[in-house]
Amino acid sequence: MTEEGLEIIFDDIGSYPLPAGMSREKLPQGDEYLDLVRDAIVQKIEAGVERPTYPQFRDMIKMFMDRIEDPQKSETPYIVKAESARILELEALDALGKEMEKGGKSLRARVCVTGPIELYLARFGATEYVDVLENLATSVARFLEEAKKSRHFEVSVASLDEPSLGISPNVIFDDDQISEALEIAAKPCEKIDCEVHLHSPLMAELCAGVPGINVIGVESAANPDYLKLVDRKVLEDHDAYIRAGIGRTDINALVARMNDRLETNLWREPERLEREVHAAESVELMERRLAEAHRLFGDRVRYAGPDCGLGSWPSQKMAANHLANCARAIAHFRSRRDQ
Repeated sequence: MTEEGLEIIFDDIGSYPLPAGMSREKLPQGDEYLDLVRDAIVQKIEAGVERPTYPQFRDMIKMFMDRIEDPQKSETPYIVKAESARILELEALDALGKEMEKGGKSLRARVCVTGPIELYLARFGATEYVDVLENLATSVARFLEEAKKSRHFEVSVASLDEPSLGISPNVIFDDDQISEALEIAAKPCEKIDCEVHLHSPLMAELCAGVPGINVIGVESAANPDYLKLVDRKVLEDHDAYIRAGIGRTDINALVARMNDRLETNLWREPERLEREVHAAESVELMERRLAEAHRLFGDRVRYAGPDCGLGSWPSQKMAANHLANCARAIAHFRSRRDQ
């Protein structure tokens, strides 16, 4: 058990909208890009996120594979050199942490790395080159190891992002091969929480048994029944925890349903869109979702926050307000539980 004991911690998954008028295809470079990243992290902190993740403005595959596949930055095929396993966005976190230190505050963050299965699928699809998978897992571990060397912020939770695991039919590795790859990737996580971020609960129990992984992310806001597919006893046997999704992030599906109900097109009415979404994803509903997760898993609920990233949301303001609602829901739940 880590130092916060049984307290539920508010973290976020990562991706975040860009400012209006900016596209992912033409991101700024250098200090201008780092300022963009820093501003998004500040927005998350001001919204109440306790373990903010750097905003994934870049493609989650390309940002890692570009380095892994660069002959100048790799020592063997698909193994990045340790000194090249650097996540650019962490420079913004480090600079912000340095600023906060001057005010007597500290920055504790969540660092996500695209997992080895997800990276493998992006390049090799439904094939079974176990040696390549293990090499990619080694590269993932090196990115996490390098992240832990940051000077002005603490990596208090790491995440292996594996959205295809349990969903994609192209994953043809057996359970032992998947477990081995995840164990290699999670090796640097000794003494910190290590989460696997899944979009399906079907592999949750397998992941719970992987040495080094102790938190299983479940998208339980959009799919409440997902929680019922995870056995609490399995978590207890492996001393693993749940990260409960309490705020929906599938904005397209959410708005499509509203459009049908309201017989309109909310995308054409930005102000009304925001009102309707925040009314639907209310603080009270988020708190009920968290209460249900706690009913099922008790103190095995370790983290809570939005299901996934908010990169597809229409604006930074709308995303920040959604995070703020998550923060209020968690705060309300804590106060009620402590009464």
